[in-house]
Amino acid sequence: MYSEMIKLRLRERLRDRRLDGRMADYPKEGKTDDIPSFIQLTDLASENVGGKILFATDDFFAPAENLLKKNRPTYKPKEYTEFGKWMDGWETRRKRTPGYDWCIIQLGIQGIIRGIDADTAFFTGNHAPRLSIQAACLQNEEIPDIPARGSKLGCAATSEEYEAIDKLRSEKWCCLIPMEELKPGYSGTNHNYFPVFSQQKWTHLRLNIFPDGGIARLRVYGTGQKDWSSADPKELIDLVSMVHGGVCVGYSNAHFGHPRNIIGIGKAKSMADGWETARRLDRPPVLQTSEDGFLQVPGGEWAIFKLAHPGVITQIEIDTHHFKGNYPDTCKLEGCVLTSSEEEEGISQKWHMPNVKWKVLLSVTKLQSNKNHLFDSVALQLQNVVTHVKITIAPDGGLSRLRLRGFPSSLCLLKPTEKIMSSRRFPVIVPLRANCSSFKIT
Repeated sequence: MYSEMIKLRLRERLRDRRLDGRMADYPKEGKTDDIPSFIQLTDLASENVGGKILFATDDFFAPAENLLKKNRPTYKPKEYTEFGKWMDGWETRRKRTPGYDWCIIQLGIQGIIRGIDADTAFFTGNHAPRLSIQAACLQNEEIPDIPARGSKLGCAATSEEYEAIDKLRSEKWCCLIPMEELKPGYSGTNHNYFPVFSQQKWTHLRLNIFPDGGIARLRVYGTGQKDWSSADPKELIDLVSMVHGGVCVGYSNAHFGHPRNIIGIGKAKSMADGWETARRLDRPPVLQTSEDGFLQVPGGEWAIFKLAHPGVITQIEIDTHHFKGNYPDTCKLEGCVLTSSEEEEGISQKWHMPNVKWKVLLSVTKLQSNKNHLFDSVALQLQNVVTHVKITIAPDGGLSRLRLRGFPSSLCLLKPTEKIMSSRRFPVIVPLRANCSSFKIT
């Protein structure tokens, strides 16, 4: 009997040592070929863009709000709460009554969903065995008054919460993902990817887990969807904003932060909420500047964005907020018109496409640290429509936000067979320059 207890203790210690290593070692993604392209899109449900949990049947071990955290899940092998093991995800109690667990998620950005990642990281003996996901597109007046959730650890939904949420009739919502099995949260199996083929706009999700258990994160990848028919033709609109449907379709380097972050909501919260590249290794050992004060370096980093709507850009905002010792020396912005098939070719070729003729919108411009740079060109009356933009920074570094305000236009909604001006790309008139009278740094 005593020897069996010793063996049990040894097994527990070995398990804790393995899990200690996993605190810092987030489960690997697996083979690159297995990672779907939709994970490059915006996470429409992230707390970082305003996603929130409206209701959950049970939050006994860990609250459902953890599902929407921006950061990757972590594991603390020696951390316990008064209700059990601390877990960085949503984990319900082991059900001893009929039914299954579910929660309601309000998306932070309304839009079209392209794919979902149910991440079970570190849920290895307690992950939810199966899930299904339903969706709805609701108007504000259709959403009932739902009691504030507050601190839910160790709790199940109250009768008052059930009564309020029942008014949504969420069990009748459209099925996006039928019941599917989930893999446990070990390295290489924790990401459960599900493509979504619906072309509808959605505002809310119902996540069902069968019958109980835990999920670390739920990433809802897609693109924002704005009702352009209601847009004021005289109002400047941020054409690249992720809320309106702007999306990053390619980049050269995202070592410390993805470029999709720079088209996010509001001011960046930190450097982690921006785009930051690795230091380029091809820089010369001793840096020198040109007569214009630009660093003389052989290369730079770039990111390409598809605008939410084809349009004429009349105001450019480039913000290096938080980037004080790692801001780029210079930046340049270019634009062009691409059809959907040309965009798909660009993505497949990783944008090594010499036939794409980028036209300068903002010429090479010096940047400053921790500053918001505004280039206002309304007076130039640009008349050229673009669908895609490319921002290039040199030699490397980070940006917190990019805003491209202008006016939407339907002029460039072309089919691949259509020809305009022989090349289907509109030349851009006088590029914006930093030395124009309306150049501002705030």
